[in-house]
Amino acid sequence: MIILGIDPGTAALGYGIIERTGGRLRAVDHGCLETSPDLSLPERLVAIHRLVSDLIQLHSPDLVGVERLFFSRNAQTAFAVGQARGVVLLAAGQHGVTVREATPNEVKSAVAGHGAADKEQVQRMVGIVLGMAEPPEPDDAADALAVAICVANRERAGEQLTAAVMDRSAIAPITRGESSFDRAVREAVARERAAARRG
Repeated sequence: MIILGIDPGTAALGYGIIERTGGRLRAVDHGCLETSPDLSLPERLVAIHRLVSDLIQLHSPDLVGVERLFFSRNAQTAFAVGQARGVVLLAAGQHGVTVREATPNEVKSAVAGHGAADKEQVQRMVGIVLGMAEPPEPDDAADALAVAICVANRERAGEQLTAAVMDRSAIAPITRGESSFDRAVREAVARERAAARRG
């Protein structure tokens, strides 16, 4: 199984690809896309989309693991992460690749044993788990590899990481067909049209 892990951001987006064979995990590729501050936001998002699409086409991952959006004191950072995540989810959807998500604390717990681990601890543990000679750099790439490790271990255990609750369609997809809300709207529109014809 191949897993592409993503640590989203518009200025720097970390990626890490790992392969799981039985109980063994190994690093395949990792790195960081840094977009120039001279680029407009749409241009940065296009670069992110292109990179993720290229990685999916090159490595054919079975899963894409993405760090889940969490609420930060810095709203601007949260928006930037959300925009990058949206582009990653779009690329995965276009290629038909299943997405799994995990919060930063879940990722740290899965890799370093506790949710308060610092970046250096995460880097060191990612290197150990993946049998790398040196901890991976930069730290955005290490975080992406950590996401992939978390997703790989959860998937193996049979516990699937789903999307954040703020994305209702991911945890309770809309069933096709007319809902009670759709029916009520249709009936209200029909009544208004009938009243307009009479009046």
